[in-house]
Amino acid sequence: MGIISSLGQGVGRHVDSLKKNCSGIEPLTLFSPSPGNLLPAGEIPNFKQTLNVPRTHEFAFLAAQEALSATHAVPDAIILGTTTGGMPSTEALLKRDEKDTDQYEYHSTSSVAEFLAGVLRCSGLVLTVTTACSSGAVAIKLAYELLSAGKANRVLAGGADALCRLTYYGFNSLQLIDPSGAHPLDRDRNGMTVGEGSAMLLLEAGESSPNNAIAEILGGGLSCDAYHPTAPHPEGKGALAAMKKALEDAGIIPADIEYINLHGTGTKDNDLAEAKAIHSVFGNNIPPLSSVKGATGHSLGASGAIESIICAAAIREGLIPANTGCVNPDPELNLKPALTPLEQKVAVALSNSFGFGGNNACLVVADPRSKHERQKCGVSFEFEVLGCACVTGAGDLVQTLKNLNQGKTCNGTLPLVDISRKLSIREVRRLKRLPRLALALATEASESARPSQAPSSIFFGTSWGPLSETYHFLTKLYESNEQFASPTEFVGSVHNAPAGQVAMMLNATGPNITTTGGDYSFEQALLAASLAVCDSDDIALVMGADEHHQVLSPLFDNSVRISSNPSDGGGALIIRKTEKASGLRIALIFFKNNSNNPSIVQSLLHTLGESDEIRSKYGAVFAGMPAGERAICEKQVREIISVADFNGPVIDFRKFTGEFGSATAAAAALAVRLVQSGKIPGYLSGGAESSLNGKGILLLGLGRFLTAIEVLT
Repeated sequence: MGIISSLGQGVGRHVDSLKKNCSGIEPLTLFSPSPGNLLPAGEIPNFKQTLNVPRTHEFAFLAAQEALSATHAVPDAIILGTTTGGMPSTEALLKRDEKDTDQYEYHSTSSVAEFLAGVLRCSGLVLTVTTACSSGAVAIKLAYELLSAGKANRVLAGGADALCRLTYYGFNSLQLIDPSGAHPLDRDRNGMTVGEGSAMLLLEAGESSPNNAIAEILGGGLSCDAYHPTAPHPEGKGALAAMKKALEDAGIIPADIEYINLHGTGTKDNDLAEAKAIHSVFGNNIPPLSSVKGATGHSLGASGAIESIICAAAIREGLIPANTGCVNPDPELNLKPALTPLEQKVAVALSNSFGFGGNNACLVVADPRSKHERQKCGVSFEFEVLGCACVTGAGDLVQTLKNLNQGKTCNGTLPLVDISRKLSIREVRRLKRLPRLALALATEASESARPSQAPSSIFFGTSWGPLSETYHFLTKLYESNEQFASPTEFVGSVHNAPAGQVAMMLNATGPNITTTGGDYSFEQALLAASLAVCDSDDIALVMGADEHHQVLSPLFDNSVRISSNPSDGGGALIIRKTEKASGLRIALIFFKNNSNNPSIVQSLLHTLGESDEIRSKYGAVFAGMPAGERAICEKQVREIISVADFNGPVIDFRKFTGEFGSATAAAAALAVRLVQSGKIPGYLSGGAESSLNGKGILLLGLGRFLTAIEVLT
């Protein structure tokens, strides 16, 4: 494991600081805040960048370097949680009105994990989780399930976030920052302290623990409050559900937990809601507990990963970290946090992480020498499709299909009033384009399924997140000389905000995961659903959507910049895990990194099977070829079609959906309807209408990554 935070760099440094009850919360030096905003921060001390990448990326690299220092092995996959990505650099670029698009290369949240994959030569899947302050913990939970499913042997997982104006001023605009520094669980607590850092864990699968194992991940639990964009459920219902699921997943009972690492931000509502959940789970037998955010600050997407390492260190060192900053525990909480570090054996620890939108994740970390039997989740990558929807420049799924059957394109951007036509005024009040797209997709998909098939879990893929909110927040901030920050725009700028709105509308209290993988964001959302949905009774809504923003989209997305017709939209599927063939099915069957992987096409073809098998299974291929990478995409698809000897229609779907990051989501919804109808419109195939002859459709994602989704009857 590797770590960097306001306490310094390296696991050893952190253990020493925890034993001494040190705090890394100091006055901010990274940038000069405006008068009246002189707030302390959990800034990494004396940090000098040496790499030509944003601050977040270098933090992640340093943590990964330490985690991999004892091995020469390359991870099979990388799963990383973050909320800021390249925002620390992007803010400076936008402030000086930089037009050179190459300068924004590392803006996206997905670029952090992709940067790591490049320098570490990881040729497997790369997944970016953006679930606000639970991102790092969710990443570890998904890595754990990937390993449990036998889809990888070695995964690098964790989180990274850097201080930036968006989060520093944003949390202050919500009046959630304590001017004196965070002191969680204290009677006089008055808010959090924004921090930064990274933590990465090298996780390996095995029937038994290797000799050099530091700790074992026994399980994890995910839930969503589906209550409020920022505030937790006042009774801690979401936190309670996540803790119960984590214990059940790990195959243990509350009495087995010997230390709880609290989320413990220091805000009045969060600490109180978490305390109520703790009492509900543990009753009168609450184990030793503490929050370390009075020492590190709240490092947002990195915090869950940092605190999982602190739990591992507690187990290895026999150390209960102090609840730094707490002097007089709040009697209303009725908890007894460790006010000083304690030397005490810990065999099993519970780590809590809760984020905006009610995104909750809990991990169970144990001594690798302890023996625990886990009831394994039945991971399956095949789902039955119960409903679907899409939004394109033409309109909803019905209108999109009508356009295609009439030989008309679906490029463009639908007017906001048309996107919102089925949404109530209450639902869309204060919401801008991306959350409205998400709500419209969720509404249409739900209407296409039976009432008894309401989703309990949400998986949302988006390349760039809410661009309108981000742009307005920063514009107002800069226009006011950093005096004014809009709390509404800040809340809406969080990547997982649209999925949180959908959860509240549908009262979906299961896992709520937002993924950001550029042109492969929808594939990542489908992958997350495959790993997080265990029970065939659980119904999930898997979506992908992106908005076009006239200023930011051309700066960030090379494919959009090349395109002559601005477009946006998305797609949604309501799915249920299935263990046997029934009805119409969808499955993500391939996801690998093209970088450092010269045999990637051969790997895909090996997965698909012999050419006879490919031709008998698929009646058409949907090829996702982003305009910015068209040359390599065309080379890849030519090789695939040639070796497979495939003679069916090969459809370049972005020519019809338009260029936007999650266009695959819209294509997937179209593929579902076309497989159901058994026909391909002539406009798509470049000739007369053709029959699928009872076969399915293969959706390929091409370019920097190679992905494959199959839709079959």
